[in-house]
This record gives sequence, C-alpha cells and structure tokens, in this order.
Amino acid sequence: MTAPEETAELPGRTLIELGAPVAGSMSRAAATVVFEPSAAKVTISASFAASLRTVATEAAALQVPREQVRAGAALAFAVEYAATQHRAGRPARSDGWFDARPGGRPAAEDLAEAVVAAARRSTDERRVRHLGYLLAEASCSSDLDAGLADRALRSSEELSWRQLALLAGAGRRERVPLSMAPLPDEPRPWSEWGAREDVADLQRAGLLDPPLTAARPGAILPRLRAADLRLTRRGVLLHRLLALDLLHEDAVTEALAALGLPRS
Repeated sequence: MTAPEETAELPGRTLIELGAPVAGSMSRAAATVVFEPSAAKVTISASFAASLRTVATEAAALQVPREQVRAGAALAFAVEYAATQHRAGRPARSDGWFDARPGGRPAAEDLAEAVVAAARRSTDERRVRHLGYLLAEASCSSDLDAGLADRALRSSEELSWRQLALLAGAGRRERVPLSMAPLPDEPRPWSEWGAREDVADLQRAGLLDPPLTAARPGAILPRLRAADLRLTRRGVLLHRLLALDLLHEDAVTEALAALGLPRS
C-alpha cells in the first residue's frame, strides 16, 4: 500500500473531509494539508498540523453524523485561515503553545478539542467557520494565553449569529459608517424587538459600548444610535479571535436591517 493510500484511510483525515457540507470542497484539500503535507499546495505550521491530526483522530469516533460534519468543517476552516496567515508571514507560536505541559497535553490540543466541541453544538452552522478561525488565530497569537483563548471561546458560544454580525458591524464602523438614526427602545414588530434585545445583551455582556444605563426617575436618557455602538476591549478580543472582519458583509447588512435601520 502506498503512503497516499495509507493516509486516505486514516479516520481523522476522513473526519475533516466530512466537513464538506459546511466547509465546501476545500475540506479535502485541508485534510491533505494536515495528513499528507508533502502533497498539499499550501502550508501550515508542522506543530499546528500535528495538533489538528491528534484532535481530528480523537473526534473521528463521534457517533452523530451531523456533528461529524461540523467538527470536520471547523478543522478545515482552521487550516484555511492558518494557511492564509502563513502566506502573510505570520508564523506559528514558538512560546510553548504546542508543547506538552506538566500533567497535561499542549494548550493547542486543549483548545482544538474545545473548538470541536463548540462546533458540534453549533446548530447554526454559519458560526462554525469562525470557530475554526479562532483556533487558527490563537495558534499564531503569542500575546494570548490559553485561559484567555478559552474565555473568548466560551463567550462566543453564548452569542447568536446575528449578534456576531452586529459585533462585526461595530468593528468595521471606521470603514462603513453606521446609521445616525436612533434605535427604538421598544419597537413594535417582534423581529425588530428581538434584534434590539440582541444589542442590549451585547451591552450587558460588556462587548459593546455604551453600557446600558438605568434611567433615574424623571430623567430622560439620550436615544441610542447604531453609530454610537463601539467594541469594548472584551469585544475587540472576540472580534479578533473569531476573525469577524471576515464575516460576510451581507450578514452584517441583514443584522442591521433587522433593527429597522438601513446602512448609511
């Protein structure tokens, strides 16, 4: 049996290829990058590839078919983003991120397993792409420790797709100005009310400024405008790790339109 034939039968490779319904045809190429790098057209860090091989092989035992799809897709998206960063001259970390720790395995593998688990739970599969991006971004961000990456991942799991799109809109406000029209506090249509609640939840979570302020009796608070929304430091972290700058513009437009406001 030849080497390509041997790698083709590896369960971890098969798992990444199974991500095609979410990640598209690049899933097969991503599996090649991880399991047969000599045959791949793009390159990622050998250390990162090794961590992905380990976690893909472990996750290959999943029993629910659609969870296999999402797990494989998350790893495929991680390869895609890592390859892009490699071409851009961003090397993988060399600070021990990929090294075994006393009494435990590398932080890279812990985070990869957590990302796979989050992807499995993401029934809104649009989020899976950015979970994979988080894994790859952490692999080349030596200023972020394991605890911070895990915090960002846990925070992201609490957010809906529309909330991620709203964060993306706030993050690109300097390039694409937001509407100056005030947001209604209690919009009548249910769809607009739900979108307004999404904004309020992001403020409560400390991801968007200005923070929610309780009105004192008799006081009149200024109406919040979309143009007032800014990422907090916590929001900047999430925006960076999830690579929300790459979130499709159509999704941002749709999220803002749900508030009843057009883009200005």
